[in-house]
Amino acid sequence: MKTSINFKAVKPDSEAHNFRRKTFDYIRKELTSKNEYWQVDKISDRIQKIEAYCKEKSGRKLQCNAMPVREAVVVIKEGTTLKDLHDLARKLEDELGIRIFQIAIHKDEGHWDKETKDWKPNLHAHLVADWQDLKTGKTLKHQSFHYSRMQDIASECLDMERGTAGSVGRLEAVGFKIRKKEEELQALEQKLNNMKSQLGSGTFKDLIVKNTNLFGKQQVKTEETIANFGNTFRLFNAELQKSTDDLDAKIRRITELQREIASLKKENTLLKRKNTELLTDSVVFAGEKKKHLDSVILALKKSIRYERMKHPDSDRSDNSKLKEEMNNICRELSLNSHIPFSAFEQIFSVVELATALFSLLSFGPSNEQEPDYIPLQKKKKKKK
Repeated sequence: MKTSINFKAVKPDSEAHNFRRKTFDYIRKELTSKNEYWQVDKISDRIQKIEAYCKEKSGRKLQCNAMPVREAVVVIKEGTTLKDLHDLARKLEDELGIRIFQIAIHKDEGHWDKETKDWKPNLHAHLVADWQDLKTGKTLKHQSFHYSRMQDIASECLDMERGTAGSVGRLEAVGFKIRKKEEELQALEQKLNNMKSQLGSGTFKDLIVKNTNLFGKQQVKTEETIANFGNTFRLFNAELQKSTDDLDAKIRRITELQREIASLKKENTLLKRKNTELLTDSVVFAGEKKKHLDSVILALKKSIRYERMKHPDSDRSDNSKLKEEMNNICRELSLNSHIPFSAFEQIFSVVELATALFSLLSFGPSNEQEPDYIPLQKKKKKKK
C-alpha cells in the first residue's frame, strides 16, 4: 500500500472537518469512534503566536500572502497509530523544521463499491503544521529535494510504500474522482428517468380502491382512492426532490474537480516551462544552481555540527581520518536527502569553502561567528 504527503494552505473549515464538529454525508457515523485526535493549539491561537514571533524576530509584520499554517493529508493503513504519526511529526521537525501541532486520524470515510457492494475505506490522517522558521521568524523555505524527502520520511515512519511524485499523482487522483462522480451521475439520471416513466405507465392503477355493489358492478371508493394517491405522490415527490438535489450536487462537484484538474495541468505546463528555462537560460540556471548549493551547504553544516555533538571526544587531528569522516557525512546526507553526490564535490572544489567546512568539523564554530556562518570569499569594497 502506497502513502504520500502533500502540504497546502490550511482551509478555514479545517478544524470542523478534522475534529468532526459537523456532520458530513460522506462519513459512516458508526465508524467515527475509530478516529483519533491530538492537538497542541487551535489554528487561530497558533497564527497569533506566529504573528507575534515574526514581529519580535524580524521587526516586521507577517506578510499577508504568507502561509504560516499548512495542512497535509497522509494516506495511512488500518494499523497506523497516533504514535506512528508522532514519529513522523518529530522527523519532519528534526529534518525540515516543520512543526506539527494537530493530528486527526480518519477511519470513517470511504465509499460503497457499486458492483461488489463492499465498503472501500479511505484511511488517512490530517497533519496541521506551523510553517514558521524559528531562526528568521518568516515562513520556511524548502527546495524540491526537501519535498521529495518528505515522501521518504512518510514512507519510512508509516512502514508503507512510497507514493508517486508530485502533481502527476494528484492528477491521477482527481481524474479517478471525476470518473467515480460521472458514474454516480449516470446512475442518478437513470433513477430519475425511471421515476418519471412511472408517471405515464399503469403503475398507479393499484392505488384505486373499488368495491362491488348489489348489482355486481364495480364502483370506485373516492375517499380511500384520493388518500392513496395523496400519500403515494407525497412520497414520490420527496424522493424525486432528493434525487434532483443529489444530481445537482454531483454536477457541482464534477465541475469543481474539472477546474482542479485544469489547474493541475496548468501547474504541470509551468513546471515543464521552468524546467526548459533552467536547461536553456544560463543566467536562470546559475541562479537556481546557487540556491540549490546554498541549501546543500546549510544542510551539510547542520550534519557536521550534529556529528560533533554525537562524538565530541573523537580525535580529529589526523587529516586522513578527518577526510574520511567528512566523506561519510556527505554520503549519508546524500543518501538520506536525495542530494546528488556531485553537489558535494562541487562545494569542496572551492578552497575557501572546503577549508571552512573542515575547520567546522575539526574545531567547531568560531566564538566570534554565528553557528550557521561559513566565510565565503569576500568582495573588495570600492573606494569612493
